[in-house]
Amino acid sequence: MSSIVFRRFNEEMVSIVGKRVDVETSEGKKYQGTLLGVDENLDIILDDIIGAGENVFKMVMNGKFVKEIKLVEQPFNLKSLADRLSRVFPGLVKMRDDIGAIIVMDKIKVTEHGVTEGGGLAADRVRAVYNEFIKE
Repeated sequence: MSSIVFRRFNEEMVSIVGKRVDVETSEGKKYQGTLLGVDENLDIILDDIIGAGENVFKMVMNGKFVKEIKLVEQPFNLKSLADRLSRVFPGLVKMRDDIGAIIVMDKIKVTEHGVTEGGGLAADRVRAVYNEFIKE
């Protein structure tokens, strides 16, 4: 059981890499930045930092001092996009949580960044649904 929980924890941590986070240290200092990396000890790398003082562009923080990491931007809702695509392509949409993607018609790959694989008219339609989803 603990290996499943540990794997889930790691997947969640990886899912916030590249996102804006608030970090509070055990000393009460607060920083906001883009999480560039994290390891198993919760050592983190922040970029575009606010709250670190002047002339600090990147920071590597020892995980022993990390008290909290809060995601400050709304995560992309891949499930909602898959539901919407299923209405346009019934029975042809597969959600792949393991790779963070939706596969349409076994040939078109959609991630939070848009259509990343596939072409043709079907891919154009998927791209249109994705763009509409993003606008909303």
